[in-house]
Amino acid sequence: MAIPISTLFIGLSGLIAFVLSYLVVMERTRTRIWHGASSAEVSDQPSYLEQPNPWTAFVERYTQKSVATKTADDGLLQRKIRAFGNFVEYVPLALLFLVALEVVGTAHWLLWLLGMALTVGRVAHAWGVIATYGPSIGRAIGFFLTWFVYLVGAGACIYAGIAALL
Repeated sequence: MAIPISTLFIGLSGLIAFVLSYLVVMERTRTRIWHGASSAEVSDQPSYLEQPNPWTAFVERYTQKSVATKTADDGLLQRKIRAFGNFVEYVPLALLFLVALEVVGTAHWLLWLLGMALTVGRVAHAWGVIATYGPSIGRAIGFFLTWFVYLVGAGACIYAGIAALL
C-alpha cells in the first residue's frame, strides 16, 4: 500500500534533521566543545590538544583553516543542541500519526494539513530556539503547530481505530 503523503513529509523531516545536526556539528567545531553543551560541562576533561593522536591533529589543522574558532561561550551550541533534540523528540510520533492515518485512508486534505503544520512548526521552533534565548515568536509558532498536530493526529487516530473496531 502506497503512502506518498507521509513519505514526502518523512523525507522533508529527514532533511530538516540533517540540517539541524549539521548546525550542531559546525558549532561544536567552532567552540571545540566535543561533548556536552558548554565549556563548564567539560572543564574536568583532559585537553585533547596536549598530546593529540594523528586523527585529532588532522581535525584540528583542518578546522583551524576552514572554520572560525570561537573564544567565548555564547550559549549558541546549547541552543542548537536543544533545537535538534526537540526536533527528534517530537517529530517521530507526529510522523507516525501521518503514516497510520494515510494507511487507514484518511482524507488527503487532513494529511496535508498535519504534514504542513508539522514541517512549518518544527522549522519555526528550531529557528526560534537557535536565534533567541528564551521566549520567541518562532518557538511559540512551533510548539502551537506541533501541539495542533499532536491533538488532531491523536484524535483522528483514536477515531479511526474505534471506527475500525465497530
